[in-house]
Amino acid sequence: MNTAEWILVAILSITLLVFLIVGIVLLVKLIDLSKEVRKVVVEGQDIAKNANGIVSNVKGMTSIGGTMEMVVDNYIAPKIKEKINNSKEKEKAKNGSKK
Repeated sequence: MNTAEWILVAILSITLLVFLIVGIVLLVKLIDLSKEVRKVVVEGQDIAKNANGIVSNVKGMTSIGGTMEMVVDNYIAPKIKEKINNSKEKEKAKNGSKK
């Protein structure tokens, strides 16, 4: 082989080596990127689940039935339970004093 052929082979070998190194580096970076994308997707799914819960809570609060349920649970039910407990205590006191 003459000198020109050796120079061409050397240039092509160096070019192949550079592209091989760049390809390996790029492959490693893409693998890291795919891991990050997976984390983002998982976080996005969690956010979507939480958003569905928030929407259902707001829906319950803005509808008449949801508002009435909240009023009954927070205000009326405790007062009724208190009255029932008071009446049971009075009946026990009456029955205890009669014996």
